[in-house]
Amino acid sequence: MIRIKRRAVSVLLLVALLMGGLCLYIARFVSSGEKWASSVVNRAVFSDGMLATGTLTDRNGVVLAAWREGRVFADDERLRRASMHAVGDMSGGVGTGALTSFRSRLIGYDFINGIYSREGTGGEVALTLDSRLQTAAYDALAGRRGCVIVSDWLTGDIVCMVSSPTFDPENPPADVENDPRYEGVYINRAISAAYIPGSVFKLVTAAAAIENVGDIYERVFECEGSAIIGGEAVTCTERHGSLTFEDALAVSCNVTFAKLSLELGADTLARYAESLGLTRRHSIDGISTARGRFDEAEDGSADLGWSGVGQYNDTVCPAAMLRLVSAIANGGGAPRLRLTERGAPGKFMPAASERVMDKETARRLALMMSYNVERTYGAGNFPNLELYAKSGTAEVGGGEQPHAWFTGFITNEGHPFAFTVVVENGGSGASAAGAVANAVLQAALDE
Repeated sequence: MIRIKRRAVSVLLLVALLMGGLCLYIARFVSSGEKWASSVVNRAVFSDGMLATGTLTDRNGVVLAAWREGRVFADDERLRRASMHAVGDMSGGVGTGALTSFRSRLIGYDFINGIYSREGTGGEVALTLDSRLQTAAYDALAGRRGCVIVSDWLTGDIVCMVSSPTFDPENPPADVENDPRYEGVYINRAISAAYIPGSVFKLVTAAAAIENVGDIYERVFECEGSAIIGGEAVTCTERHGSLTFEDALAVSCNVTFAKLSLELGADTLARYAESLGLTRRHSIDGISTARGRFDEAEDGSADLGWSGVGQYNDTVCPAAMLRLVSAIANGGGAPRLRLTERGAPGKFMPAASERVMDKETARRLALMMSYNVERTYGAGNFPNLELYAKSGTAEVGGGEQPHAWFTGFITNEGHPFAFTVVVENGGSGASAAGAVANAVLQAALDE
């Protein structure tokens, strides 16, 4: 009897261990099955390290990449070049491309069926991109280095994301690594780079001034073309004379905003740069953006003055600036940026967002951005656009031309689009980057 009891206990112990191991396996399978299935060692879905299944489309069903006994991309070469950074390339050099970032969905993995699909073609992923806007942005950049990123400021859907330099992923150049024309070609500049922002950063300083300087709208500022701060000169592009706060932003007066920066202090500016999202990483469907930078310069110094006008050591990722102007358009709420289409249930739910500024602050900034267009940029240069914008001409040193920025949003019915354009060494922000933005937004209105 004692022997039988011992055997029974041993059997129960073995069963318990078996069940424990099974539970552990199921837990690991649930948590890691998708990762296992999408590993490059899975020869069922990878060929020579290349994902050999799945179809990637734009928001309208235009095929951007597919597997048809080999990797193929869009039929139109201009679209292939325009979308190389968003989609990815043959070699996987673009680490943030959709072919890499969304490969588990392209495999068609699910917990019940694994990677099985009836037709054996894997899954289909629809990006939020619009092919027409992709080619419009590619054409407008005209081979210049830089980027264009446009989103719906209500939903956060990215409808255009183009980076340059680029190449045709279906026919890649022979020696990309050593050809200076392709330096940095695998970097998606819209989300993975951070640039000196220049005067677009004045939106941050303006937001801080609106909320912390009680008489900001009653003040009259004086600009003699330069000001001595901390023993050094902070210069303007010209002598602006007497200015209101709104006029100072419209003419992008460095002297005014440098003085405001000293009054606000480095800690306040750093706090606003952080809370408005310019020094943080952001996730776009799991893809991390570059982090910006704001160094707290010494109080009373010229460095602090320059930091408030977007120079000194400031850097900003174009996607983060897009998120900021989206928040201004959206009454202070920054929508979560998205690159993949939401499913049917998700389309009827409010877009996820983060409140980054007071609604009244957003309204006042929007009015000032509209005035920028009216007074400085010229509404006639942007026909039919209900435009709110800020330009930036970011000095980069080394005898190089400044980087040109243009960022903002439009409120045309049915086209709630925010945008950020950077043209490296493009010179004037309003003329160089502004022209690119106009071309893309006009294409959006023509749809």
